[in-house]
Amino acid sequence: MHGFSSALWDSLMSKFNFALHHASIIAADTAVSLTFYCDILGIQQTDRPDLGFPGAWLQLGAQQIHLLELDNPDPTTGRPEHGGRDRHIALSVTDLAPIKDVLDKNGISYTLSKSGRKALFCRDPDGNALEILQQT
Repeated sequence: MHGFSSALWDSLMSKFNFALHHASIIAADTAVSLTFYCDILGIQQTDRPDLGFPGAWLQLGAQQIHLLELDNPDPTTGRPEHGGRDRHIALSVTDLAPIKDVLDKNGISYTLSKSGRKALFCRDPDGNALEILQQT
């Protein structure tokens, strides 16, 4: 998988104490993305320094999602219908039912997890896949 023995990998992980700080995704229009992430999903926007291009930072507990309004080098069409078969960001919630309700209310399609977990996959306005799973 990673080319290291299990013991060495465990040692490296302990030594460096990695944690996810943020994930960046490309957005064609920051305002449209903010409608999806903030107004529909209820994620909070946080301060972002001037980086010389448009974008926004979203706060999810100690982690963030960075929206980058840049030219997208990746195709936005032809992605797998089920987001679980595409690169994606996974977010957890305490109850999945209200998420289903808000997605249904806003006409946003989603697929349920193929693993049987209480999870769904949807896409943002730019085709970025999101997994939203219910914490157990």
